[in-house]
Amino acid sequence: GKYYSVNFPLRDGIDDTTFESIFEPVIGKVMETYQPSVIVLQCGADSLTGDRLGCFNLTVKGHAHCVDFVKSFNMPVLILGGGGYTIKNVARCWTYETARALNVDVSNDLPYNDYFEYYGPDFHLHITPSNMTNQNSPDYLEGVKMRLFENLRAISHAPSVQMRDVPPDAPHTNEHESQQEEEDQPSRVGDEKRVSIRAHDKRVTGNGEFSDSEDEGDGRKDHRSSRDLPNSVSNASAPCPPVPEQ
Repeated sequence: GKYYSVNFPLRDGIDDTTFESIFEPVIGKVMETYQPSVIVLQCGADSLTGDRLGCFNLTVKGHAHCVDFVKSFNMPVLILGGGGYTIKNVARCWTYETARALNVDVSNDLPYNDYFEYYGPDFHLHITPSNMTNQNSPDYLEGVKMRLFENLRAISHAPSVQMRDVPPDAPHTNEHESQQEEEDQPSRVGDEKRVSIRAHDKRVTGNGEFSDSEDEGDGRKDHRSSRDLPNSVSNASAPCPPVPEQ
């Protein structure tokens, strides 16, 4: 719905420092407004420098800083993959971020493996940003950030499923119905059991309420076989006598 989706449009060439300067305050405000109990974090790698389709200039360390920041809220986090079209950098990024999620330090020197030649010429885990121009000015980023904060402020409370009491198995009767039920209860005067007229009317069955079945009573049902009947189906199929001519 309106104001519930948060999108921050960025221009080409954003680097680690600039990205961190907007990621932390925006995500912090989102956490304050939504108050989630669990986080699903998608770590798309198409924002890394040198991506075939992306136009940003992030390094693996700058990308992983976002994982560290989300982890700092100390709540369950499900980390997913995402985009990324320079495969060797995607592998670098997700390897390092898996290590950050597990609080494990990994070496910058890649171990030898069947695909070792893909990571040349330096054969390192981390990548170096390019010299592309960062088109995201401080004024532009501040303006977008304040607009997002205003949108989040329009949400009156943390969106969630409202808690409701489970209804009882049977509906409660009102005072009038309860009084009538008490009046319908049979009373006893001495040795005589008295039933109210209203309770007696409830026990009366209308004439059209039930119908007798075909085999109730004597002689109600014909148990003879159709073969024993004089006008059976087989006799009815016999040819009729010819009609005399006039």
